[in-house]
Amino acid sequence: MRTRLLFTLLVLSPACALAAPEVQHEAELQSVVQRAIEAAPCFADKYDSAVWFALQEPRLRKYVKNTDERMLILETAYCEAHRPDEQRLPPGLILAVMDVESRFDHWAVSSAGAVGLMQVMPFWPAKLGMEPHQLTQIASNMRMGCAILRYYLKQEKNDWHKALARYNGSVGSRKYSNLVVTRWTTRWNGADDLGASTAMR
Repeated sequence: MRTRLLFTLLVLSPACALAAPEVQHEAELQSVVQRAIEAAPCFADKYDSAVWFALQEPRLRKYVKNTDERMLILETAYCEAHRPDEQRLPPGLILAVMDVESRFDHWAVSSAGAVGLMQVMPFWPAKLGMEPHQLTQIASNMRMGCAILRYYLKQEKNDWHKALARYNGSVGSRKYSNLVVTRWTTRWNGADDLGASTAMR
């Protein structure tokens, strides 16, 4: 309760924006977060979304220097995780996949031809009713990646390790899935409404 109150005050109260420098440092960022929460239709609970931004923004800043890109990644991860009428994905897991796949470089292209933040293969846009150029767009690439992950998760009956192995094309090995889950539970944890234990079957 005390932690929730801290984040509520931090993000929603201008007077407290700099009260906890270990969590948040810039008054400007507070304004950016508030605007993002108000603009995104998926942020029904402003307190939960405030916790998400306050925890993950300082972590992501190390990898994504551009503020607009950083906030778009966080907003999209949260919204895709809570897409209506779809299976929920832990938003921290989405960040972990991008961390492992591309180190958050939306221009990344692998030797196999996978593109963007979530390293989506070029044949997927047509299957998902999207355009090839959207592979390098932050929100579109993440939407495709999350749709693919959900598909494999359904196929594998909610076994995260098997679903991640299929996502990566490494069926039969746990090396990739272990790496993603480790990044999730050690680097991108703390603000998921689905616990890490779900992924560690």
